[in-house]
Amino acid sequence: VCLLSLLFAIFAFATCGGYSGGLRLSVDCVNKTESNLSIDVAFAYPFRLHQVTFEVPTCEGKERQKVALIGDSSSSAEFFVTVAVFAFLYSLAATVVYIFFQNKYRENNRGPLITHPHLATFSHLPSFCPYAPVFSFLWLVGSSAWAKGLSDVKVATDPKEVLLLMSACKQPSNKCTAVHSPVMSSLNTSVVFGFLNFILWAGNIWFVFKETGWHSSGQRYLSDPMEKHSSSFNQGGYNQDSYGSSSGYSQQASLGPSSDEFGQQPSGPASFTNQI
Repeated sequence: VCLLSLLFAIFAFATCGGYSGGLRLSVDCVNKTESNLSIDVAFAYPFRLHQVTFEVPTCEGKERQKVALIGDSSSSAEFFVTVAVFAFLYSLAATVVYIFFQNKYRENNRGPLITHPHLATFSHLPSFCPYAPVFSFLWLVGSSAWAKGLSDVKVATDPKEVLLLMSACKQPSNKCTAVHSPVMSSLNTSVVFGFLNFILWAGNIWFVFKETGWHSSGQRYLSDPMEKHSSSFNQGGYNQDSYGSSSGYSQQASLGPSSDEFGQQPSGPASFTNQI
């Protein structure tokens, strides 16, 4: 699991943070000497497109127009890459800990504990337990934000949209075309790996709960009260049965007359006859 998290994080920030692309446009003016058939527009991570400028002919003499792309997706792209880098570093550290400190991990069965002096307050908490849900949430937010940012980048770098920014292309006599469009396959791959990382880290939450001592300790805490309740119920039922048998015996004894009382009953009339 740690190795998969490590690899997926590498693919995520490599395909996004290492991207550089561009498009090529062509402006064919009525006066061929003013035409420019190869206008290159390059952009790259972190996609501050409003800072990408290029010059195009106006088809009105030698005057040139400075055009800038529209949009800024740097915040979502940088947040996505930051999450990927931190996930990579944490997965790398967890892999090293599990490889070189495997004996302590098995003895404790709740993962290596934090032993740094500045974190002594949290020395009883597992070092990995809070991070699985945190990284799951960060991957979900980062991937969703970057997916929206990538959509904005695709619209802003669409050659048809860029041609609309040129004054020369608004004149029907001039011919403006797109030579080639930017290739976005690596950026699409980064979004896919972002959501794969979210699924992987969300699965780690169940792995941490199921495969470590937290699951067994929770079952033990739930079973102990049940055992106590069942033992107390059985004990109470036994006392009730014994009490019922003893009380029934007492009631039978009280209903039947004693031998002494039965023998004393005829003595009453005998004494009365003697007196007469």
